[in-house]
Amino acid sequence: MPFWTKLTLAQMNQDQWESLCDGCGKCCLIRLEDDDNGEIHTTDVHCRLFDSATCRCINYPERKKHVPDCIKLTPDKVGQLHWLPRTCAYRLIEEGKPLFDWHPLISGDPNSVHEAGISVANQTINEDKVRLRHLVRHIKVWPGEESD
Repeated sequence: MPFWTKLTLAQMNQDQWESLCDGCGKCCLIRLEDDDNGEIHTTDVHCRLFDSATCRCINYPERKKHVPDCIKLTPDKVGQLHWLPRTCAYRLIEEGKPLFDWHPLISGDPNSVHEAGISVANQTINEDKVRLRHLVRHIKVWPGEESD
């Protein structure tokens, strides 16, 4: 049995925890919250430390130093972060759901998330290039994130 089917998120070691990240990049996108209803909208604008080509943080170990509002995902936060992508392995495991076939832990291929069209690779804009007042123009529903 794979480790993610028999361990809780809190029971995983650091290597297991990190391997759950599929590299889609969706968690590094800027989100907007509707003041009227609390609904969260994801944009196609990424954090200044995000590399759109690789879907990885360019300074992961020191990201909080450069982007203070970056949220470090921990087992106790997963259930509270309702904006986590529907396709996110951390969210899926917390909800008792299986990983998708394209997840690298299932496919054995780190590029499967990109090949499946789930990642945001090469489809986003650096936040430093977008004016705050124009963020609403960048709202996007990403594959796998459609409403039920």
